[in-house]
Amino acid sequence: TPFHPLCSGPKAASMPSRQKQIPSSLIRSLPTAKGVMGVATCDKGLPAMMMALAGSGHLPGILVPGGVTLLSEEGEDLAKVQSVGARFAHREIDLKTASETACRSCGSPGGGCQFLGTAATTQVIAEALGMSLPHAALIPSGSAAWRDMARRSAVALMEMTAGQTPLSSILTEASFHNALVLHAAFGGSTNLILHLPAIAHAAGLPRPTVEDWQAINQKVPRLVDALPNGPHGFATVQVYLAGGVPEVMLHLRKQGLLELDAPTVSGATLGENLAWWEQSERRQRFREKLRELDGIDPDEVIRPPEKAFPSTITFVKGNLVPEGAVVKSTAIASELLDDKGVFLHDGPARVFASEEAAIAALKSTGEDRVREGEVLVLAGLGPVGAGMPETYQVTSALRYSSVGKNLAVLTDGRFSGVSTGPCLGHASPEALAGRPIGKLRDGDPIRIRIDTRQLVGTVEFLGDLEEFHARPTHPDLAPDPRLPDDTRLWAALQNASGGSWGGCVYDVDEILRRL
Repeated sequence: TPFHPLCSGPKAASMPSRQKQIPSSLIRSLPTAKGVMGVATCDKGLPAMMMALAGSGHLPGILVPGGVTLLSEEGEDLAKVQSVGARFAHREIDLKTASETACRSCGSPGGGCQFLGTAATTQVIAEALGMSLPHAALIPSGSAAWRDMARRSAVALMEMTAGQTPLSSILTEASFHNALVLHAAFGGSTNLILHLPAIAHAAGLPRPTVEDWQAINQKVPRLVDALPNGPHGFATVQVYLAGGVPEVMLHLRKQGLLELDAPTVSGATLGENLAWWEQSERRQRFREKLRELDGIDPDEVIRPPEKAFPSTITFVKGNLVPEGAVVKSTAIASELLDDKGVFLHDGPARVFASEEAAIAALKSTGEDRVREGEVLVLAGLGPVGAGMPETYQVTSALRYSSVGKNLAVLTDGRFSGVSTGPCLGHASPEALAGRPIGKLRDGDPIRIRIDTRQLVGTVEFLGDLEEFHARPTHPDLAPDPRLPDDTRLWAALQNASGGSWGGCVYDVDEILRRL
């Protein structure tokens, strides 16, 4: 239901719509079902499908990821093209260029985006969990390779059914460990901090904690050079041709970072799958195709550990985020870092109580325009305030438009998986809980420090703390009046169930205890 959020309320309905897309009731309505095949592609439907499969773990189950779209030969990639509004507003492109570019960005129909956003990252995570076949993630959607993968998935599901192998025997704590490792190695979307715990919760397993994410990222370097991270930024289909998930796993196996005994839906363990992949004709054929078609060395797309990048995410603390915030530190441009890999930004706050207000300021050329050095604070976008919408129009303008130079972003909302730069999300507690981010005013001094190598960081208010804590919440902050009742209910129930760090799920036992 890709248009569901647009039909049921403001953009804020985006995150709650994941709960509504979980097809568990459909699975339960088939009492004679012997197994379940889930086919899903994008950034809410795919995690929702995985939650449904995990929650039906008594049955054999398998996931068929919908693949990715190809790069356009004439237009911009799907990350950059979303900044045409800001670039047009600042006269960096004309209307003809903007309209034509927007119509030429998809090289093929169907599939997830060309970058390693939430949809593509979730496909990677599904394969890492053992829920889909080896080399299933990031296939060109609808291609002969995709159709072959779908047929082989059906055969695998039939074999699971014949062998009475439930999905619950595949989804284990070992498989979730592998998923965390692959997320770090790929440079995945920060939205998986929400989705992976939700899948674990549905499977009846412990939810990965902030400490788990931190521990894995301290150990695992980023090996994949894909959009939006860079430095080159290859497309997801090129990552697939370079070997995709199993090729990355070969490097991780050498480092002893994977649980190789983890079972998979192929009927073999992860270690057995990798032994096959390493010697397979398929591996050689696809890697050679990347050289022939694009003139690209596969080892530049998926790098060996000695040529790796710092890991993916950094959790920051500080007096503005007592319970933490997260930044995709691997996607901060190298020119913004010092020789020790540290990003440091001191600047005045520019507070916005809605994403629309921030977008208007980014497009403006008048007195209300954003100015170099500011910290854009998007407050009131957490679950209670706005349903935790994803913010990308702001971050895309910062990357691709001239207006975005020397700016940083702090929000209690979340970001699109393609967001890059010094953008700190999931700031907790959220503004409308009466906490620090909600007390900020325009001009307040803020310091952001992120060590992209040690993966530690802080975000601090530098003024008079006694006066700051005595302030009331910003007068413009209030829950979005367009929020439908079901989104407000979702916000309350997920807050009682561990909040955004816990995956924005419904922990029924905890909810009942509180009632």
